[in-house]
Amino acid sequence: MKNKVLLSIMGLLLVSLGITMSITNHKRAQIADVRKEVSQVAKKQKHVTTQIDNLQTTYNANDATAKSKLLEFAKAYYTFSSQADYDKRFSKVAGILSLSKDQQNSLFDSGLDDTDGSRIDNLGLTSEYRTATGYTSDLDNQTIESLATVIVETSGTGQKAINQTVLLHGWFDIKTQKLTSIKINQIQ
Repeated sequence: MKNKVLLSIMGLLLVSLGITMSITNHKRAQIADVRKEVSQVAKKQKHVTTQIDNLQTTYNANDATAKSKLLEFAKAYYTFSSQADYDKRFSKVAGILSLSKDQQNSLFDSGLDDTDGSRIDNLGLTSEYRTATGYTSDLDNQTIESLATVIVETSGTGQKAINQTVLLHGWFDIKTQKLTSIKINQIQ
């Protein structure tokens, strides 16, 4: 009888041990599956974070380029001390512009008066870029709108030099990396 009880207890212990091991192995398999899923989520999160970082880097680079090209335009456009300097303004910025012919002709006039004499030299007109503050905003996936408040010192023969503030409004195409349109407004 003792042997039967002892064998029964040992049998129950073995069955219990088998059940416990079966449950433990099942839980280990579940833990392994969860770890695998967490690993996949972490990889996807890292990939998405990398994509966001790349987009921000690209946007910030284009944003900075748009602003710097508009300021480069302002420096060349507003710096001259003679007719010869005035005539060279377009050649200094031609590489960063993709303007319509009408806008190009409007922005870069000849500087000549009705008698084909030089207004710039005859009046002793000078202009010097002093400083500017640039701003940008996104219009769409291809165009960045850029604004610059520019301070220019101007003078003429017998005139005291004065500072003028001008607002430049430019549109920058991120594919061509050029300014495609520029508007100029004088601020009073």
